[in-house]
Amino acid sequence: MNAPKPIVVAVDGSESSSTAVVWAAKAAAATALPLKIVTVVHVPAFYYSEPYLAASFREELEATAKARLASAAVLAQQSVEGPIEIITERHEGKVSRVLIELSESAHFVAAGPRGHGELTGLLVGSVTSSLASHAQCPVAVVRGRTLDGAPPSEGPIVVGVDGSECSHAAVEVAFAHASAVGAPLVAVNVWSDVSVQPSLGATPEDPLWSSIQEAEEAVLSESLAGFQERYPDVVVERVVARDRPVRVLSDYAEAAQLIVVGSRGRGGFKGMLLGSTSNALLHSADCPVLIVRS
Repeated sequence: MNAPKPIVVAVDGSESSSTAVVWAAKAAAATALPLKIVTVVHVPAFYYSEPYLAASFREELEATAKARLASAAVLAQQSVEGPIEIITERHEGKVSRVLIELSESAHFVAAGPRGHGELTGLLVGSVTSSLASHAQCPVAVVRGRTLDGAPPSEGPIVVGVDGSECSHAAVEVAFAHASAVGAPLVAVNVWSDVSVQPSLGATPEDPLWSSIQEAEEAVLSESLAGFQERYPDVVVERVVARDRPVRVLSDYAEAAQLIVVGSRGRGGFKGMLLGSTSNALLHSADCPVLIVRS
């Protein structure tokens, strides 16, 4: 029997990585999965020109990594009511590359929006951006409002739906997680069409507007088909709206505990790693964002 895939969370000593640990610990407790806390030691290449400096720097980094992992493990256990299985690992190399490799055998990978040492003006750091674009499993970017340093744990889970392959994968993950944490699910399909914009005189009574609305309601129904039977405990609210997807999803994120979206939607180019909606939410959502690849 295969061992369950862990929820992996990256720590680097930053406040945002501590927030990610709290979210990951609660997710691990809800799903009965192991929590793997990892930190990455990276010795810059130029240090190796002076072996003594490289050895000294490595010893310092390893001591820091050991303390960081121990502190994160304590925080994780304190964040949940019952015991959870916690694994700590120290890795060497480039941070983004290590996390992408770990994603191949992970249930989720969780990270803060930006790490220790990255420019404070950055909304999403380079490591998190690379991870969200290339990981082989869903990536939780734990951002937005916090309560006493903890991400929101109440409110619905919101999932963006557009009928695409990535959207289908996002819906499946959203249902499973909503069932695990006992949260309601808000399934949101947002459409827009220049020919029926209010600025052009179109209204909800316009036949073309109505036909598009009905078609998008059908897309939403088809996307949810089967999942409500598999997860009868999940209460689902369906929303179909004419607007920009980022605006609507961001509005719902203000009261949500998690927003789940595919890495790119039906309008994204096939070669795109992240679509415009998922990328914008990484920078603007007021709650954790879970990016799901198909």
